[in-house]
Amino acid sequence: MLLTILNIIFCIAFLWFTWVNINDADAWLWVSIYLIAAVLCGLAAFKFYYPMIYLPVIAFYLLYAIILFFVKDGVLDWITKYKGENIAATMQATKPYIEKTREFFGLLIVTGALLINLFAGYALH
Repeated sequence: MLLTILNIIFCIAFLWFTWVNINDADAWLWVSIYLIAAVLCGLAAFKFYYPMIYLPVIAFYLLYAIILFFVKDGVLDWITKYKGENIAATMQATKPYIEKTREFFGLLIVTGALLINLFAGYALH
């Protein structure tokens, strides 16, 4: 029951994330990332788990997160060069490290949700 509620919350959140990314310059990427996660969490809410889909999706999200961590003006620069400046003060991403850091954390959130479902799927089968 708790897992069902959690997946409903994830599904709604990821649909919202999809919606707010529609007007981005790289909407094709972020709408796809969040929509895939929303669909997979929505299916998991109804006890449909797809470990063979989760694995490549999680791998892609983690690989992209690693890239965003180390790229110029990425998360590492945000931590070291920009001293962890507040990235949530405004919705406008006026500096490149703000956008990349937010994207990094978004990837970690969707990865976490899919990892929960991956393990739940294996536990239930």
